[in-house]
Amino acid sequence: MSGKIILHHAAPSRSSTVLFMLEEIGAPYELKVLDLQKEEQYRPEYLAINPMGKVPAIEHNGAVVTEVGAICTYLADAFPKAGLAPPIGDPLRGTYLRWMFFQGNALEPAIVDRALKREPGRRGMMPYGTYEVAVAALERAMEKGPWFLGERYSAADVYVGSAISWGLQFQLLPERETFKRYVARLNGRPARQRAMDIDQKLMAAAKQA
Repeated sequence: MSGKIILHHAAPSRSSTVLFMLEEIGAPYELKVLDLQKEEQYRPEYLAINPMGKVPAIEHNGAVVTEVGAICTYLADAFPKAGLAPPIGDPLRGTYLRWMFFQGNALEPAIVDRALKREPGRRGMMPYGTYEVAVAALERAMEKGPWFLGERYSAADVYVGSAISWGLQFQLLPERETFKRYVARLNGRPARQRAMDIDQKLMAAAKQA
């Protein structure tokens, strides 16, 4: 699919996952960097793009897409040559979609509740059951490895893998060898290294401004 992608970005933030995804697909893109400390995300011109006042958001061929999981899913399907999403009809498509939704619907809420020391409600009411259940499900998914779809690397690794890395960094996921080995593999991806380098330079520039 042609057309340059515009990423409304802040470093570091959830938007860093989309930057990683863009580096994986290899399509041309433009960064429009927002300073969250100056609350540039709440300016009218950005709220016209994302009324939530959050990053990331992308613009592509007249479409605006927000929410990290939706953006990664969109990009994987829009740029199939990158091979980051099993096509409809592929038996792996169901597993792929499962993990693309698991991150935003279960894993992140479990991690955030743990980080904020919020008392969860009854297990049956919570989207993740319990923190321990969500973490165990995540670890079991990696048993066949090296990626969420076995030998096949996908956008699920970009999206969920970024959350695992973040969770380990801030000690919000247990430091199990399964997770540490997985993040080491993920960090070996050239696209991830490029994305992290871009963010480091943006953060350094922000400190000097």
